[in-house]
Amino acid sequence: MLDDVSLPVRPRRFDALLNRLGLTSAVARDRLLAAVVLVLTAALLLSLFEFVLKIEGPTIGPVQGVVLMVAACLQALPLVLRRVRPVLCLGLVVACQVMIVFASPADLSVGGIPQVIAGYTVGTLLPVRRALAVTGAAVPVAALAAAGTALVTGNDLLVPVLNHLASGLITYVVSALVGNAVATRRNYTELVRLRAAEVLRTQRATTQAAIFAERSRMARELHDVAAHHLSGLVVQAAAVERQIDSDPETAKKGTAWIRAQGKETLDSLRLIVGVLRERPGSGGSGEDPHDAPPPGLDALDDLVRTARALGDTVDLDRAGRPRPLAPIADAAFYRVAQEALSNARQHAPGAPVHVAVRFEEREVALEVTNERAAGRAPADSARGSDRRGMGLIGMGERAHLVGAALSTGATPSGGWRVRLALPLHHEVTTTTQASPALAEGGQQ
Repeated sequence: MLDDVSLPVRPRRFDALLNRLGLTSAVARDRLLAAVVLVLTAALLLSLFEFVLKIEGPTIGPVQGVVLMVAACLQALPLVLRRVRPVLCLGLVVACQVMIVFASPADLSVGGIPQVIAGYTVGTLLPVRRALAVTGAAVPVAALAAAGTALVTGNDLLVPVLNHLASGLITYVVSALVGNAVATRRNYTELVRLRAAEVLRTQRATTQAAIFAERSRMARELHDVAAHHLSGLVVQAAAVERQIDSDPETAKKGTAWIRAQGKETLDSLRLIVGVLRERPGSGGSGEDPHDAPPPGLDALDDLVRTARALGDTVDLDRAGRPRPLAPIADAAFYRVAQEALSNARQHAPGAPVHVAVRFEEREVALEVTNERAAGRAPADSARGSDRRGMGLIGMGERAHLVGAALSTGATPSGGWRVRLALPLHHEVTTTTQASPALAEGGQQ
């Protein structure tokens, strides 16, 4: 997972171990570090006194040894402040180093661990220029202390000064450069991790948006097919029910029509399910006999004939010179007309419906108008409960998808009108976007 881009395995395990020990804050962990460094420093000095100096080194008196041990151990204590006050921590370490220089023999240099840690911390927490300035200022302090001690004791001056200068450059400046390089690498790793996490979040959001858009499209298709065909089946079944005793021959014809309409509904639903099940790279259209292009404005005649077969009074009027539309826009016009006829059948049964398609100079417009049905309330009140239904949402999203304008509303006579207009100069987009319902009042 991209969310796991973080520290290496070992640092994460060590961090988890410290958390289990209750050392969750930086100060608490620095206290542990200071204690460990203090113990190591004391152990190293005891080893120095017991083995090295007795064999080949200078002699150190008891008082001098105690002062040297105390100063070296005190040098580890400022590490508690290393991430809270790094400059103060370095200053205290340098001060303790001055005490160590005064207490050490002229040809002996003691120190190292606290100095390296303090210089490294300054390099990780401060900008590189300031870190180099701070550590560079700390380099000559021990050398000056060594020079003062040599002048007082009359010992050699050059060698101790050079030794402390070289030691200071390594323990302070080089440690700071290493710390700055580690901090830069750490920041880069964190930026990579954040970028990877952002890419993952963007991919997830894009995927969710694509899934939502595809679900909306499938919901529109299912609703358009089911509402249109099933509403016709219900109307015809009701007619057959009334005629089955009085006019069996007509009832038989009605059942035959219901059977044919049911088969057409199944074919349409199978087409949608096939699109849902189709896998990328499977070959697309042409493999499935049901994988046919969606109908467009040329299929309006068949749609009107189907509506008339259901007993609706529908007339179709075409005006202007037809011109080809993009497939997605052509299908949108057909689906809007199909939904409008289906709603007219449900909400105004028996009322005449007028379908008009006009190819004008600057736009193509589809208008479906139905009159108020006898005995029905005006459209505003009769359909108030159906506002923002799936039909209106589907029509609105189809219009938004192709860049068309959709308007729905009641007519002055109490009927209902649906109008879809597509500017001919508009370039049809192919990017699916979810859109809100586009009208205050509407049909199911």
